[in-house]
Amino acid sequence: MREALLAGKDICKEFQGNTGGMVLDHVTLDIYEGDLTVIMGPSGAGKSTLLYALSGMDGITGGEIWYKGRKISGLREKQMSDLRAHEFGFVFQQTHLVSNLTLYENIAVAGYLGAGWKAKEVEQRADELLFQMGVEKAKDRLPAEVSGGEAQRAAVARAVINRPGILFADEPTGALNRQNTQEALNLLTGLNETGQSILMVTHDVRAAIRGNRILYLEDGKILDALDFPAYRDEVAKDRELRLNEWLCALSW
Repeated sequence: MREALLAGKDICKEFQGNTGGMVLDHVTLDIYEGDLTVIMGPSGAGKSTLLYALSGMDGITGGEIWYKGRKISGLREKQMSDLRAHEFGFVFQQTHLVSNLTLYENIAVAGYLGAGWKAKEVEQRADELLFQMGVEKAKDRLPAEVSGGEAQRAAVARAVINRPGILFADEPTGALNRQNTQEALNLLTGLNETGQSILMVTHDVRAAIRGNRILYLEDGKILDALDFPAYRDEVAKDRELRLNEWLCALSW
């Protein structure tokens, strides 16, 4: 039996204000090392809220969150910030790159802040990632001077420069066209094949089939899970068919 890398136990998150209700309703889940875990569900299901709760970016009103056997829910903000800087990577629908820094500088700054490496080590790692992500020729350009796909690849490089234990991805292809979506998914799949653990929220079936475990969230509750073997391009169509059948059965 595998030990969970990241675990949520009976997580609750209540709406604030006068509306009442639960965003997350007693959610329990395990995220395993080396997996590409996907969270799907209808709009308003609580997918992003769950991702932010698990990563410590948003608080919870009940339950516990554990990372590598350590309870992290309830940590002080400074402790949580240090954990995010050293152990967690983040990719969002919008890149959130710093507009007045080049792609190279955006990536390197994250390394200086989180890795605790010498400057030369950070610079070498940043250059390696720029090449790996296929944006080395754009390293000296500002975010506004590159395509959306190039900016997202740089954002992924920034997220993994510190070799995080887990990469959180919230709709990482949501703002990309079809070609850039495919490139971004190939990039994430490639990272996962090297052992990078990834937790991704998406509504896109083409993105979801890259995962080896898919969780379905609705009304703040996990209703079902679907397991796949490691992704291969040649089985993509069969995988998409099976996923669509499963989602239809859940009235998605």
